[in-house]
Amino acid sequence: MNLFWKNFFGGITSTAKLEQEEIELVQAMQRYAEVEKSVELAEYKKLFHEVKSAEFISKKKTLQNRKYKDTEEYRDIKKFNKLENSAGIKLYFSTLKSVELDRYIAFKASPEFENLGDKNLVKASDKLRALKEFEHSKAYKNYTRFHDSYIIKEYHELKKLISNSEFKRKNEFWANPHRWKTTPEYVKEQRFYELSKNPDIVFYTNEKPERFEAYKALKPTFQEEFSWNTLDKSRWDFGFHYKSAKLIGNHSFTNEKQANNSGKNVSVENGILKLTTRKESIKAAAWDVQKGFVEKEFEYTSDVVQTANEFRQKGGIFRAKLRCTGNIHHAFWLGAEGKLPHVNIFHFDGKHITVGNAGKNIIDGTKIKGINPSNFYIYTFKWTQKELVWLLNDVEIYRTASNIPAEEMYLVFNSFIPEKAKASVGYLEVDWVRVYK
Repeated sequence: MNLFWKNFFGGITSTAKLEQEEIELVQAMQRYAEVEKSVELAEYKKLFHEVKSAEFISKKKTLQNRKYKDTEEYRDIKKFNKLENSAGIKLYFSTLKSVELDRYIAFKASPEFENLGDKNLVKASDKLRALKEFEHSKAYKNYTRFHDSYIIKEYHELKKLISNSEFKRKNEFWANPHRWKTTPEYVKEQRFYELSKNPDIVFYTNEKPERFEAYKALKPTFQEEFSWNTLDKSRWDFGFHYKSAKLIGNHSFTNEKQANNSGKNVSVENGILKLTTRKESIKAAAWDVQKGFVEKEFEYTSDVVQTANEFRQKGGIFRAKLRCTGNIHHAFWLGAEGKLPHVNIFHFDGKHITVGNAGKNIIDGTKIKGINPSNFYIYTFKWTQKELVWLLNDVEIYRTASNIPAEEMYLVFNSFIPEKAKASVGYLEVDWVRVYK
């Protein structure tokens, strides 16, 4: 697979951007979970359902748009004022308080009241004449019209009503053109708007939590950020791993130009694992297919590190951010108890990158062109029961449904120089390793 044009046209996300996106995703996921548990969000959700309800909206519309003239309170006050300002009712209450009415009513209740019907007696008596004049007066006629009438009864009822504190409160409310702002609902609405501008709630409401699902489904099982400075403080061992403890782990092969150097070529600098291939003469153990272990003079040294005694896993996602230099073979692979199965998550042969796996009956994989291996890239291997998938910076580069390993496998990094290759110095650098179920 040639990734040159895909890389050239931006089809491959840069490693820095990919890492930043993952950091931001994790931060967003954590923030989302924290906001989801907050008191403020619970209050916002409660207010949202209330403020956005049809009942709330209708009530607000009514309170804002209803005219004061359309209220019962306005009508009652207007009716009372009309009655109170009526000339007839004013005269009635004035007459009700007059001495003349009291005198007439008292006289009317006495036996002498019959004398008012005798014209001669009325002419002869100033008292009767005065009473008779009052009886025919406008004030008394007005009094008889209103006294014990429905109008006066209504006047008293209205006067009592508008004097009531509850009526005054309602009337003041409806008379206020800004009445909505005096309601408890307005307070709730303002609190809702306040919360809706809260940065955490704005983030929460705009977020799409489904984008977290794939990440949340992953369970971290191994994470290496290389915070140590010596191998004995890490989860890694130098040398190859063999089922039999009698076999020499730290060795090379007679068809290679470098001697694996018991971890001496392994270092950690600024949180980055570095396997260095040096030009130096050394005599070390080498495996010969026919003779077994022999001593050999090597012109180069390098190393191999693995997690066989510390970590193994069957299936899952295996990721590493790495780069390499030199006309050297550098590899990140998965090993098992035997020579096979063997999975290359990354293998650079000095010219090209290859990925793939080997089993008893088949060797498959693909060659990657068009990228510079001296730049950091993230190499990912996804291992399920049904298929194996390789990715480079989250771009799929190979997929197969055959030759799937059936056992737990451990992590290995190493650098080596085949006997027929033109040797050089160089290094394999690993920024981090992460494994998930």
